[in-house]
Amino acid sequence: ADPCQNGGRWTGMSCVCPPHLEGAFCQFGAPTINITGEVDFSVRMVAHITNRNFSEDLKNTSSNAYRSLVDEFIQTMDRIYHNVSGYGGVRVLTLTRGSVIVNYEVLLRPPAKDEPTTTLDHRVQELLEAFSAVAQPQNCSYLAVSGMPCGAGGSQDSPDQDFSSLDLCRNYTPANFSRFYQPYRMQSSVLCTTSCSLNVPISIDCKSG
Repeated sequence: ADPCQNGGRWTGMSCVCPPHLEGAFCQFGAPTINITGEVDFSVRMVAHITNRNFSEDLKNTSSNAYRSLVDEFIQTMDRIYHNVSGYGGVRVLTLTRGSVIVNYEVLLRPPAKDEPTTTLDHRVQELLEAFSAVAQPQNCSYLAVSGMPCGAGGSQDSPDQDFSSLDLCRNYTPANFSRFYQPYRMQSSVLCTTSCSLNVPISIDCKSG
């Protein structure tokens, strides 16, 4: 009989386990899974477009008005952030009233393995400085992205780095074990860790998985 568990393949002598499973019969999830190369690093931010008015058709993500404003916003952000290290574009999440409030994510390329621990924090600071340094357009046909009227200086709301969501690891861990994993940032890596992972705050002395 095939003794392999969790999708393992029996060769007649041993089990060949799917990724992130281990044990003679693929019965254990790996204590730690490195997903650094699989995930997007992003910083969630909020911008105010002060020289546009919110309209009902901006609630419809398929409308021409929505697509046009999002395209214009992305082009504006590209100009603002193009010198930020590792900048990988902007993803608009929602548009809401006020004149128009844009919830968006700035995508960042993962830091290289030889980059220092502070790289991501430094990039966040670069984002804030780039936004704060933008001169608001005197010609109000262009987007004014700040909390201030067109032609004035402005400031940006604090960013939220989303490294703590438990959902982050669910797409990368074995289905039968996903509830045991949580994301943990260590130096320039993002790991899916369990209580059996070494050198993390929740570590316990595990025996046999």
